[in-house]
Amino acid sequence: MPDTEQATSTGTHPLDPLTAEEISTARKVLVDAGKVGENTRFPQVLPVEPDKADLRDYRDGDDFDRQVILTLLDLATGEAAEAVVSVGRAELVSFTALTTGEHPYGQPQYLFEEYALAEQIVKADPQWQAAMERRGITDTSLAFAAPLAPGAFGRADEVGRRVIRSLTFMRNFVGDNPWAHPVEGLIVHIDLTEQRVIRVEDAGDVPVPSAEGNFDAEHVGPARTSLKPIEITQPEGPSFTVDGSHVQWENWKLRVGFNAKEGLVLNNVTFRDGDEDRSVLHRASVPEMVVPYGDTSSTRFWISYFDAGEYLLGKNANSLTLGCDCLGVIHYFDAFVADDHGHPVKIPQVICMHEEDYGILWKHTELGKKPEVRRSRRLVISYFATVGNYDYGFFWYFYLDGTIEMEAKATGIVFAGASIPGEVNPHAPEVAPGVIAPVHQHLFCARLDVAIDGPDNTVEEAEVVRIPTGEANPHGNAFTFRRTPLETERAGRRKADTSVGRSWYVTNPGRRNQVGQPTAYQLIPQPGPTLMAQPGSSVASRAEFATEHLWVTRFDPAERFPAGDYPNQHVGDGIGKWTEADRGIDDTDIVLWHVFGPTHIPRPEDWPVMPVDYSGFLFKPHGFLDRNPALDLPDGASGSAGEGGSCCSSPG
Repeated sequence: MPDTEQATSTGTHPLDPLTAEEISTARKVLVDAGKVGENTRFPQVLPVEPDKADLRDYRDGDDFDRQVILTLLDLATGEAAEAVVSVGRAELVSFTALTTGEHPYGQPQYLFEEYALAEQIVKADPQWQAAMERRGITDTSLAFAAPLAPGAFGRADEVGRRVIRSLTFMRNFVGDNPWAHPVEGLIVHIDLTEQRVIRVEDAGDVPVPSAEGNFDAEHVGPARTSLKPIEITQPEGPSFTVDGSHVQWENWKLRVGFNAKEGLVLNNVTFRDGDEDRSVLHRASVPEMVVPYGDTSSTRFWISYFDAGEYLLGKNANSLTLGCDCLGVIHYFDAFVADDHGHPVKIPQVICMHEEDYGILWKHTELGKKPEVRRSRRLVISYFATVGNYDYGFFWYFYLDGTIEMEAKATGIVFAGASIPGEVNPHAPEVAPGVIAPVHQHLFCARLDVAIDGPDNTVEEAEVVRIPTGEANPHGNAFTFRRTPLETERAGRRKADTSVGRSWYVTNPGRRNQVGQPTAYQLIPQPGPTLMAQPGSSVASRAEFATEHLWVTRFDPAERFPAGDYPNQHVGDGIGKWTEADRGIDDTDIVLWHVFGPTHIPRPEDWPVMPVDYSGFLFKPHGFLDRNPALDLPDGASGSAGEGGSCCSSPG
């Protein structure tokens, strides 16, 4: 985490990210109200989303009431509360105790200082020390006690307590990669409030792998010299303009937001059609992800990390670096989050924005005429977060033809255990001699608060349909398509099906295109498996959102996070509970929740650091526009076209 920084507010719009001044003001209001003591910490500080009606009425320069929602935790007692503060009025709006000791439980997100505390508790414990000595490890100064969210399993000594688990990894030397040296079978269960070990489990006598897994230049050796430079230049500068959080690029306009939980947020996304900026999305983000493991061992069966809800993706975001994370002519956005004590912390260059060439957008060669070809490019808005051993990149792409793409990039270090070299494990393949990596999933959930030409939208499920050979298909070649409206929330729980090309259209029944159809955008999934855990399992209850590829809900401002506001040690909350009401979702303000991501069976090529695993989806205009919106692109629109400025030439 970068150094704490005090700075003045620069927020000028209700959708701007929180400023340092606003975070400081919110904390001061709570201090003045007597709500902050020596042991008070702030696991989570987020902006309150502005009311949609207020946003519709807002005009640049209007006053607005910025509100902040803060989670407070008393380290001494474990008591937690949630406060809402108006920073404009410097006023405490509400203060509500969180019933973490009662069913269905739940705990605030982890503090950074709790990671160090957990390791301190582990290393001081005689049982842990004895377990290490039994393995022949007497010098534990280089041990790393990893702090890991415990899940929720109803154990009497954990229920209602603030618990964390710890697995141990070793280093061969200072700076060594500890993930390469797992101490298999040793688990420490910790009560963070009482600062004590609940119990220690010590199973098995698998040797600690000794081979190093370092991948930095110092240990890998000389870099290859065969790659020639690629230079990306824009001598006239980028095509986008930035005013605070507002971005305009070609026909696109949007506002870039950021918060400690979701990380990057996109607001008020519009596409210009003639003289009209037409609404596409009110808000888009990836507010949750779960990483469930498929291992049956006592060491790992309980692992199912909620990287937003338990750890905070935005708070763990990286400062990005030109030439490494981003190439080209870059615009960076800084962001402020709150540290454990509620003070503002600046993460510089947390969001990267740039343009990329993206090959051919459209092309045709007519007999006897010169080819007509236009190159594509895209606007890229991205950030990266590191949570423990894994690194996640979230990339939003905007294309000249009106398409939006979301791509998640998973990289970092696979979570390792130890085994007898060559021993077959159906749940954890061997990735290096004596090093196993369990099968697991990375299931992201995107939240698309859609607004296709306005707030009242409908979702239709589309499939291609085979027609049996007969009167309707005399030659056997015919097929057709079918679109079925999803009218209620229960009907809006859907799985993707590649065998019939299943996708979903978000339409506006109140607006028609030139061929008389409702204007629409199409959500095109790139489906993988949904949650592999069995119904009735702990993780299936806690991550119910991951059991479907699509959920459609009626908009409710309280429903922001698909696993609930506090999934840490919660037995189950969120979207499954909300949709039991089976509210109507036809021609109204709706939200799409789309689940995607890789199911990972680790391989040796993933070790010691994993090449990026890509997943995502497309959100594409389908009858939103009356024709191809990129007809007016100039020849050679992306990059140098050579002499004459054209990428086309007459046939010789």
